[in-house]
Amino acid sequence: MNSAATAVLARKPGGGIAIVWAGLTCGVMDITAALVVYGLVYGVPPIHLLQGIAAGLLGREAFRGGLATAVLGLFCHFVIAFGAASVYFALSRKISFLLEHAVVSGVLYGVAVYFFMQLVVVHFSAAVKYPFQWKLTIIGIVIHIFCVGLPIALMVRKYSN
Repeated sequence: MNSAATAVLARKPGGGIAIVWAGLTCGVMDITAALVVYGLVYGVPPIHLLQGIAAGLLGREAFRGGLATAVLGLFCHFVIAFGAASVYFALSRKISFLLEHAVVSGVLYGVAVYFFMQLVVVHFSAAVKYPFQWKLTIIGIVIHIFCVGLPIALMVRKYSN
């Protein structure tokens, strides 16, 4: 958890539970969507997909690490999910619109998280870079709207009142 979220939690009881539920819900939904879409549609095995996440830290070596790097990838995935939930929670303490209009905010937050992941996290990581494809971008945005932004916004609204 980042220091801003920790500071907010110290002032507002109940914030921890909002972040836990938001991060857990987001993490489970997002990884499930990725496993289904990239596994069933594109034939990517689950271990390879999770190793691809670990490649953000380890580069191409992640694909030679077997189950250990797949577990590292899953761990990294949930760190990112809880980070996204923490950021939304911290912002919701300052911007009441995020709680009052959670659906609209969740949709917009999902899109923002998608672009932050692509343009900052993946760009500056050791992950394997693939050429731009509109189809994958649209799939990624839709997944981030429904499996990242909306679950985080709705869980934070539910548990932070």
